[in-house]
Amino acid sequence: MARIAIVGPGAIGGSLAAWLHQTGRHEVVLCGRRPLSGLQVETEAGTVALPTAVLTRPAEAPAVDWIVVATKTYDAAGAAAWFPALGATGAPVAIVQNGVEHRARFAPYVAADRLVPVIADLPAERVDPQRIRQRGPGLLTVTDDAHGRMFADLFTGTAITVTLTDDFTSAAWRKLCLNAAGVISALLLQPAGVMRDAALGDVARDLVREGIAVGRAEGAVLADELVEDVIVSYRRAPPDAVNSLHADRAAGRPTEIDARNGAIVRFGARHGLPTPVNRMAVALLAALSAR
Repeated sequence: MARIAIVGPGAIGGSLAAWLHQTGRHEVVLCGRRPLSGLQVETEAGTVALPTAVLTRPAEAPAVDWIVVATKTYDAAGAAAWFPALGATGAPVAIVQNGVEHRARFAPYVAADRLVPVIADLPAERVDPQRIRQRGPGLLTVTDDAHGRMFADLFTGTAITVTLTDDFTSAAWRKLCLNAAGVISALLLQPAGVMRDAALGDVARDLVREGIAVGRAEGAVLADELVEDVIVSYRRAPPDAVNSLHADRAAGRPTEIDARNGAIVRFGARHGLPTPVNRMAVALLAALSAR
């Protein structure tokens, strides 16, 4: 049995925690800012219950075998506050976050050989503090190495599929291109159905094209067809689906725009590539969020 800590039991972290608990093979430790007595994850196959209280003080945390970080990208320091206690015996740290900077974000806090970057494709929303709705199958992608294979084994017997890749860079940029289009919903405070509008679809295509160009400059292998793949993905989603950027802005919380569209702008500048559509999206969201 593995003892696994989930730092940040929000929509993604809570869903992963519930599935890990359901195996009966793991002890799950929840670490967050808000005290809760447990979580329920509603899935298409039924409700998965996790009757585990959330720890709120790092000093309370036990040493674990794995640390899974599912906090927002801007809260690396807050997540790292849990590492000394949880990682007392050298536990690997899986970073389940958006963007393409998983390793760089946590390099100040964890030795490089303990970091395991993870890409999550898991359509989940926080309905209320103790209830999460998972609206489709969960897919995680990790590097095909010793730690990646160990991480994948944790989810054996769950409804979460873990894919191993020897090209994490391409996988991360592919996901970032998908996420980049989601800024449209955040700007308009409209769910995924808004992407069925023809004019907005064209704006989404421009956002993705810029991401592809920058990703290729970073060494990612990205097909031209990715542009239409992203559009199809959004238009096939439930029209009332709300992405995390939209949800955070609607709730008045900080957003992950810097790790998403902001990353395309920053890396683009590094390579001398223009990213005017993403740059405008970042500026508009910052201005709207400040109101």
